[in-house]
Amino acid sequence: MKRQNNNSNRAQRVASKVQTLVAEILRDDFGDDKIISGVSLVGAVAHGGLQFVRLFYYSRNTDIDAVQRRLDDITRTVRYELAARMNQKYVPDIRFEYDDTLDRAERIDALLDNLGE
Repeated sequence: MKRQNNNSNRAQRVASKVQTLVAEILRDDFGDDKIISGVSLVGAVAHGGLQFVRLFYYSRNTDIDAVQRRLDDITRTVRYELAARMNQKYVPDIRFEYDDTLDRAERIDALLDNLGE
């Protein structure tokens, strides 16, 4: 049992480290990119024995498809820079996924407001 807990904690630590480093890379290397500058990383989850990290993002840009395409385009460059900054033997693959939690919360708030009327 204790071993699973340590692996879970390690996955969480790696995902958090990747999230922090990728956020720095996006800020430092792509800060002047109009599409990328509006992206905020809001979470990360490690999968597959730490081989993959899903990075959840929110964007102020309303064209999420364009944001996703741009993030997909720069993923290889970001991972290369991530490898240079990480102190690990193996660098996980990263994937960006849009987090629509705030959009859903706004829809729920609007529905609740309409119920009161």
